[in-house]
Amino acid sequence: MTKLQKPIIVVNFKVYREAEGVKALEMAKICQFVSETSGVTIAVCPPAAELGYVARNVRIPVFSQNADPYVPGPATGWMPPSLIKAAGAAGTLVNHSEHKITLNAIADIIRSCKECGLPAVVCADSLKTAVKTAKYCPDAIAVEPPELIGGNISVTDADPGVVENTVKAVKEIDSSISVLCGAGIKTGADVKRALELGADGVLLSSGVVKAKDPRAVLAGLVKYL
Repeated sequence: MTKLQKPIIVVNFKVYREAEGVKALEMAKICQFVSETSGVTIAVCPPAAELGYVARNVRIPVFSQNADPYVPGPATGWMPPSLIKAAGAAGTLVNHSEHKITLNAIADIIRSCKECGLPAVVCADSLKTAVKTAKYCPDAIAVEPPELIGGNISVTDADPGVVENTVKAVKEIDSSISVLCGAGIKTGADVKRALELGADGVLLSSGVVKAKDPRAVLAGLVKYL
């Protein structure tokens, strides 16, 4: 992924209560501690309300959870890529399964991200979506079967073929695109298996954010890397 060392673990805080207000920074600092002690790149995606606050107070990459296909101007409530970068973010998620947008909007956002130098990680719910998205050359694509998100079975166990096939198909279109996988990732063994299947990293959320001991969970995630 652009300017980010691989493998990478991306932790999406979503809008869980465990990441509201100052708790978003506390969670990000836990991720920073594990990243710096392990040498593994860990990026965090705090809620939009805390994006700039977190970005200014940690040394690890901070991503926006979403970007919108707008330019600076009369666009109340939207998140243009340039605004995200100005807040101090190192990148943005696009088209998460909980915030889906059209393919045309994805293309516009990727274009705007490139113009302002903001890496875009586009989520894809299937191999087909990943292939369509790859044609716009985002920095990374994260394949996440929606039926497995938040569950107890990792995509690497439930559907390893979707990871392998997505990596192969995306790299054939543009070898510079990083491929991440997500949905049900919770353990170091899941991360290790993802890399064995060809992924450059993982995207996960509740397994860390809602854990009783996020630091211990993160330490377990990076132990095989």
